[in-house]
Amino acid sequence: MIRVARMIRAHQLGILNAMVHGVTNARSEGINAKIQWIKYTSRGFRNRERFRDAIYFHLGGLDLYPAGITR
Repeated sequence: MIRVARMIRAHQLGILNAMVHGVTNARSEGINAKIQWIKYTSRGFRNRERFRDAIYFHLGGLDLYPAGITR
């Protein structure tokens, strides 16, 4: 119990911040899972620049529809 109390005290500000603001690392974990999926489905890249480009392509949030077409 003493060990747990010390751990809670050491992380008290982070715990309170997460409770008050509702902040979690779920978004970053989701992005990481998508990057791992890109890496897996590609079966390897020739260099890091192509891997980076694939990440930007899939996760960049670009609107690739032409200007006159509505969804």
